[in-house]
Amino acid sequence: MTRLFAEYPKRIADITTQLTTQDIPLTAPVTPAAPPDPDDPWGSNHPAPPVDRTTLAWCTAVQMLADHHHTAVERQVLAADALLRELGVRGLAQLHSDLHLGAPIDYRFTRCPYCSGLGEDPSLPDCREVGCRLQYEFDDHPHICPVCRGEDYEPEWFAEERIAQLDRLLVDAVGVRGRSRTRIGSWCDRYLRRAAGGVRAIRD
Repeated sequence: MTRLFAEYPKRIADITTQLTTQDIPLTAPVTPAAPPDPDDPWGSNHPAPPVDRTTLAWCTAVQMLADHHHTAVERQVLAADALLRELGVRGLAQLHSDLHLGAPIDYRFTRCPYCSGLGEDPSLPDCREVGCRLQYEFDDHPHICPVCRGEDYEPEWFAEERIAQLDRLLVDAVGVRGRSRTRIGSWCDRYLRRAAGGVRAIRD
């Protein structure tokens, strides 16, 4: 656990070093308010708030974008700014889904890009930052990850559970009894284990 938390400052340090090398400021400046456009009644004329490019969320977003598009980090700076301005930290979940072509992501099998599968908020916010009720402030309760919503990343355990569930469903669907039931169950188990092993090998 301690080693995992040590990865987060390194992630920030790696990104901020790259920004500094490229003379990119570590804070996105406030953009001035634009005059209202009569041809675009839905357009916003509010000033864009500043963005801290040294936060874990911003560094995670820009790294995800750079990795996905196979570009340098500096080419994804404005995209990461827009994401954090519009959606905040929870926008990382939407970004992650979009990068997977919009498919829903099961964080039991896919490591969360923000907390790396920890399930807790890696920025270690205090209760006042999160807005916890007063009775929780001294309870030392965990704050769940805003991206994966505290999902347990345990692909091996969940794969075994899923195989067992599918095994039962397939055997019940065939509706046989006795030795045939056992034989079909064994065959289903072997087939699904091979399939899960292939998926795991591809993922690794």
